[in-house]
Amino acid sequence: MPKIRTNRAAAKRFKKTGSGKIVRAKAFKSHILTKKSPKRKRALRQDTVVNAVSIKSLKRMMPYL
Repeated sequence: MPKIRTNRAAAKRFKKTGSGKIVRAKAFKSHILTKKSPKRKRALRQDTVVNAVSIKSLKRMMPYL
């Protein structure tokens, strides 16, 4: 069987933790930051675990992660 190609866009955006969960960066941190509170901007810096609904499609995009 041929190898499956990894979706490179997904590979750059997601990574796997030591326990096997997939983490992602939060959205809405790139511009229009003046109206957002400092607390909200601090929270946006943190990575977060990917929702369980999205895991199946991510495994298909990144079979070797």
